[in-house]
Amino acid sequence: MRIVIAAALFALAAAPVRAVSLDAVVSAAAAADVVILGEFHDNPAHHAHQAELLDQLQPRAVVWEMLTESGAEGIDSALIADRDRLAEQLGWANSGWPDFAMYHPVFLAAQDAMHLGAMVPRETTKRVMEDGAPAVFGADADLYGLTAPLAAAEQTTREDFQMKAHCDALPPDMPAPMVEIQRLRDAVLARAVIRALQDTGGPVAVITGNGHARRDWGVPAYLARVAPDLEVFALGQSEDGQIVGAFDAVLDSAPAERDDPCVAFRTPAPVPEGAE
Repeated sequence: MRIVIAAALFALAAAPVRAVSLDAVVSAAAAADVVILGEFHDNPAHHAHQAELLDQLQPRAVVWEMLTESGAEGIDSALIADRDRLAEQLGWANSGWPDFAMYHPVFLAAQDAMHLGAMVPRETTKRVMEDGAPAVFGADADLYGLTAPLAAAEQTTREDFQMKAHCDALPPDMPAPMVEIQRLRDAVLARAVIRALQDTGGPVAVITGNGHARRDWGVPAYLARVAPDLEVFALGQSEDGQIVGAFDAVLDSAPAERDDPCVAFRTPAPVPEGAE
């Protein structure tokens, strides 16, 4: 079974929202302890906005969804200044993330900050399928809410969301574990934020997809559990005014040019020679 995350479908299923200006976001986020900057991963305008916001806000630490904890070790201003060397050290070419040229300006905008990774590697997500998110997360799984089941209505909504995001092509037993994996990713991002605050005093910025930035069930919800006194600002970035989720503010951009994400599901896999 080929699994393709159809990011474009999130926009198609969304409701329109009122976008704000970049200056308004800076003003609203300036006093926050944590600023979560959402994105469509493949939209260059979203990364340009993130770079401008980091340049204006100058966080002391940046947490990246795109980097593993070990992969972020050793990132400093000298490494960030050398785009090719940074990309090579991060193994970006084989990471599956979009063109590094879009992300490098975001690094440059926070060149002197501490950089932390919070990506959940693929081999870890496989463990979730067998052992569950609490076992994989480890200590403090209860504190972060991973041991408690979601309310039935939210579980159903999130499973439907996963199905639509994958072109209604998932096997029926897949959406539930994918929701579990998403919860783990949110919790790992939140845990990295807490570590960054402890190490630097903040403020902390988070570079992540819109799904993790949303207030209703993303990273802000986990931070509210473990550190309710934190001031958290969540930015979503829409395309043509379309976005899913609750945010403190939304910046809008034109859609990125992308192929139909569902083509892979509609195209039959090639039959091996001699198998007919």
